[in-house]
Amino acid sequence: MTKALFFDIDGTLVSFDTHLIPQSAVDALTEAKAGGTEIYISTGRPYPIINNIGAISHLVDGYITTNGAYCFIGEREVSCGAIPEEDVARVIEYSRTMGFPCIVVGERMLTMFNTASDPEAVAHVARMLDVPGIEKEYPLEALSGQRILQLTPFISEAQEREIMETVAGVESGRWCPEFADFTAKGISKAKGLADIASCRGFDISETMAFGDGGNDLSIIRAAGIGVAMGNANPELKEVADYITASVDDDGVSKALRHFGVIS
Repeated sequence: MTKALFFDIDGTLVSFDTHLIPQSAVDALTEAKAGGTEIYISTGRPYPIINNIGAISHLVDGYITTNGAYCFIGEREVSCGAIPEEDVARVIEYSRTMGFPCIVVGERMLTMFNTASDPEAVAHVARMLDVPGIEKEYPLEALSGQRILQLTPFISEAQEREIMETVAGVESGRWCPEFADFTAKGISKAKGLADIASCRGFDISETMAFGDGGNDLSIIRAAGIGVAMGNANPELKEVADYITASVDDDGVSKALRHFGVIS
């Protein structure tokens, strides 16, 4: 029996084309929740920029955010993994010397660093994710005292490989060609899944996870049932237990019906 559902946001719950959750998914999650199934978000987005799930936010029991770096249920922090300070400083210095923008994510806020180095790339991502204002740059001192949960440098895969050789406490995930997400070593959506399952007292075998991108690989592998969207990348489809239709073709509701979570 599936006791809990875990959903990536962009490309899974929310369409990149419409920036909305399809009504079929809203209806399916409403029915699942009414039947006693718990619903969780599992996203690379930091909580301050989760701005596109209003249609189902009242159904959500908890969150895996920033690729597993910060997980919570209501007001309760379930787990938090901060990037070592020396690695944060090193990536910021790379941003200066190599000339790329980098999003720096704290516990309560985030800021863009070095936006001027590639403003068009930042603007493109802001449009793609429908997050106006993400390009706004605050002084890094505004994050003083906050644990740094994620760094998102706008870099190529070659630059990513070069930087990763010098940051021992960091691992990288990439779900978009324009940038990579850096989190602390050992952090992943799969770890977030385990932390929430332990907190709530259900077994991981009783979970189902949905995703479409590279940062969903760990949770799709770890969940009791891993579902890849029809629009998912080939690598994710290879490890999934089931491939459903795309987000724009009612993939969420079709998978939940296939597995009997809803009728």
